[in-house]
Amino acid sequence: MTSSPTNGAFAAPPLDDETREALWTVSTATITTQLMDRGLRNTFLAGPQVLNPRSAKMVGEAFTLRCIPAREDIDVLSVFRDYDHPQRRAIETAPPGSVLVVDARRQTRAASLGHILGTRFARRGGAGIVTDGSVRDLAGFRELDLATFAAGAAPTTNLALHHVVDMQLPIACAEVPVYPGDIMVGDADGVVCVPRDIVAQVARDAVEQERLEEFVLERIEAGHPLRGNYPPDEETMADYRATVTDVPGSRP
Repeated sequence: MTSSPTNGAFAAPPLDDETREALWTVSTATITTQLMDRGLRNTFLAGPQVLNPRSAKMVGEAFTLRCIPAREDIDVLSVFRDYDHPQRRAIETAPPGSVLVVDARRQTRAASLGHILGTRFARRGGAGIVTDGSVRDLAGFRELDLATFAAGAAPTTNLALHHVVDMQLPIACAEVPVYPGDIMVGDADGVVCVPRDIVAQVARDAVEQERLEEFVLERIEAGHPLRGNYPPDEETMADYRATVTDVPGSRP
């Protein structure tokens, strides 16, 4: 069982290079399987889709931003004259390599952010943006070299629907709990949230799972039946171990 953060984030060091590289090589599908094996079923953010398929892969620590419903007497266009507006402060505060994760309450009638903010985040070295709401300036996001996942597009500014209230606290993005520092992994299938305290184990086991699945896929492509191969029986596992030298029980 994983531990539960009590103050909104784990006091964890930066994601180590070995774990980050492993996550870059595996799919979100594999990661969800590894998380389910550990009892975690609600980790896939259903709804947000990648906006630029050329920039679909994403790995980074979550930097969270939470919105509540807008109120007409507070959320007026003049608030954008304030450079310290919480939305802009988040863009300028999130560290390089992080993923900005926006809780927009799955409301898509008004954008949760636009292309200018996305571009600034990209130039600051952000790893990606995830929102369960929509974005404006979709054409710009489709060309932006930044992994961006959103549930839709809307031309209306965020002030019409969203009031940004805080950052770096636990949020619900697409009904998935996301704590600051959790690891967000994205690809063409979507985004999955990996609890920070188990990410190294998940990454290691995901790499091994995909290596075995590649072996099985080669057998299926060669005409072998599912029975005995998917899932692999002991004979198939013995054949697999004979092809590699660094898995338990393999030949030297």
